[in-house]
Amino acid sequence: MTVAIDRATGKRSGDRGPRSGLGRRLRHSYQKHWYAYAMIAPVAVVLGVLVLYPLAYGFYLTLTDATSLNTARTIGVNEIEATYKFIGFDNYADILWGETAYDRFWSHFIWTIVWTALCVVLHYSIGLGLALLLNQKLRGRTFYRLMLILPWAVPTFVTVFGWRFMLADSGIINSGLEMLHLPTPAWLEDTFWQRFAAIMVNTWCGVPFMMVSLLGGLQSIDSSLYEAAEMDGASRWQQFRYVTLPGLRSVSSTVVLLGVIWTFNQFAIIFLLFGNTAPDAQILVTWAYQLGFGQQPRDFAQSAAYGILLLGILIVFTSFYRRWLNRDEQQLAI
Repeated sequence: MTVAIDRATGKRSGDRGPRSGLGRRLRHSYQKHWYAYAMIAPVAVVLGVLVLYPLAYGFYLTLTDATSLNTARTIGVNEIEATYKFIGFDNYADILWGETAYDRFWSHFIWTIVWTALCVVLHYSIGLGLALLLNQKLRGRTFYRLMLILPWAVPTFVTVFGWRFMLADSGIINSGLEMLHLPTPAWLEDTFWQRFAAIMVNTWCGVPFMMVSLLGGLQSIDSSLYEAAEMDGASRWQQFRYVTLPGLRSVSSTVVLLGVIWTFNQFAIIFLLFGNTAPDAQILVTWAYQLGFGQQPRDFAQSAAYGILLLGILIVFTSFYRRWLNRDEQQLAI
């Protein structure tokens, strides 16, 4: 092997020069990509103000004993200074391992997991069934699509208030059950039926998104695959298992992840349906709101700690979920 050497400097042609400093590299990157930085600067500022600063301040509150009694406030013309203290991770320890940890956190955590799992399974299964139906050549298919997407188009608070009126003791649902001589559940009072009603209403609101997303995925599958499977003698179930489901894999993985995140943090439906009248039907996000804004004194520190724990749970779930998908894709590639 021949190596060329510069007689003036004594350096070989294959040698790399000394690496430039961080400041020089940043300056070079800015000079080369200044237009891109200028375009993303407004977004970065908005994210910093609306997301990063509240998140950092919320995490700081979790390390204190801040409540509505010891935070800075103004009463008339009197300004009262904050007197809360730094207590470290005591809030997290109290939430997770305190004497009332099960009643205040773990019971709501278990119900939140059950709520999320059942809702996402119902969203996906019903949405997939409707998408398969609407993907067929049916008369009036456009009308059916319009009618099925209406629950998603109507504002959530309108939908939930409508369901609340229907689920009341004298509502249309119990009135219909009475006409059929069937028992009339206490939808808005009994814990079991409160949870059942919450899942039912959330399913009504969430199915259209799944249906539209999966319908788009179905329409992107090459029809020649179904023709080849049919020529090979595959049944409808085999076509669904070996053509439809693999063809929907990328869409399904995305909508399921989004469904889990949205359902896990679904505040509006639980709060608008029950308010503060159903403590055992509260999921973690509504329980955090209850601690911070629905009681006296308001416990800002514990409420913020619940928010950080929620964020951590979702980050861990998303990481494992993406890793599982990547590993599954690698196995399929092999």
